Amino acid sequence: MTQPTPTALVLGADWFPAEPGVVRKLVALGEQLMAMQIRFEAGAAGARHQHPHEQLTLVLSGRFRFVLGQTTHDLGAGESVSIPGSLGHEALALEAGELLDMFTPVRDDLLGR
Repeated sequence: MTQPTPTALVLGADWFPAEPGVVRKLVALGEQLMAMQIRFEAGAAGARHQHPHEQLTLVLSGRFRFVLGQTTHDLGAGESVSIPGSLGHEALALEAGELLDMFTPVRDDLLGR
């Protein structure tokens, strides 16, 4: 039996507002994994939230303060954090910067579907 060939999808052109001082774009989408690039102005915040999806975040540039549950982590370019599903978390841009967020499974709520 022949397996279907996955459809290639080219993404990454459009930035969308997320929160004040924060924009994001979808840069990769698979069947069970997705990645978003997020730009923060200095002082902008990703409000505390939680979701059932596992999340990995890589700091591409800048400095960020992450609060995971009750624990605070300050991270800079090249550092990453793993956020288990359903753990409350938030981020504050200590300076302007960019993140790469990866989620599994795919977050339909961020895709508008």
